[in-house]
Amino acid sequence: MNTCPKIHFHDLRYTGNTLAANAGASIRELMERMGHSSTRVAMIYQHPTDERQREMARKIDGLARGAPQGGSGTQRARKRNGA
Repeated sequence: MNTCPKIHFHDLRYTGNTLAANAGASIRELMERMGHSSTRVAMIYQHPTDERQREMARKIDGLARGAPQGGSGTQRARKRNGA
């Protein structure tokens, strides 16, 4: 006999919000989805994953490779202003 595991509404809500967080939803976006006003509750759905860490590393690498040469924007502005 095959039986399905008992699934509760909260399980579906938790899964949906965890997936939204992994897709890049901000804390504010999660709060809106859940209807909560507390960031503490929204943080429950923020789980670090290896895939998310790799995705962030790829994005940071892309930003760094595309960054203008010659220091930060602050350093370039100081040079232009003679500081």
